[in-house]
Amino acid sequence: MHTLKKLLGQLFLKELAKKRVVIKGEKVQDVGYRLFLLEAAESIGLRGFQARNVEDYVEFLVEGDDNKVAEFISFAKTNYPELARVEKVTVEDYEGNVMSIEGFYRSFSAGQLVKIVNVGVSMLQKQDILISDVKEMKSDIKEMKDDIKEMKSDIKEMKSDIKEMKKGQEILISEVRNLREDLKAYMDERFRRLETEIARIKEKIRIT
Repeated sequence: MHTLKKLLGQLFLKELAKKRVVIKGEKVQDVGYRLFLLEAAESIGLRGFQARNVEDYVEFLVEGDDNKVAEFISFAKTNYPELARVEKVTVEDYEGNVMSIEGFYRSFSAGQLVKIVNVGVSMLQKQDILISDVKEMKSDIKEMKDDIKEMKSDIKEMKSDIKEMKKGQEILISEVRNLREDLKAYMDERFRRLETEIARIKEKIRIT
């Protein structure tokens, strides 16, 4: 019985295939490739699945029955995420350990949660910076309003000064006008007296 179980176990192990799939292209990372093929691996019923981003390509390790692994490879060669730009899909045998689909799914989910947390923390930090910037902007706006208020006060004072200057100018013009009239009257009187004196002199010396 023990020998039979051992033979059955070896037979089962021989039926399992392990492959390393490498996908290269202009855009194969940050397009949801790992989740895309993980769903395919679960649907096909693979036993093991791993995926990671390496430099400029994506690497997948799969393990399962020959026919299921072949089905997965066929799918990977002909189906891509919507935003992916694939140039080449290569497949080779793999002899190392392959994580179970359940294990990879847990690891992948944890990694995504970590990313979400990091993004959330980053957003909160940016929010704090934004709030600080808004407060600073409000302070600047308040200062601008104060400056505008002061400018309006200065303009009002300038208008008042101009008004006073205009009044002074009008008074000066009026005084100059009166002075001119007084000077004209004085000069007219002087000329009249001069003419009278000249007439008297002419009469005395009998100049006609």
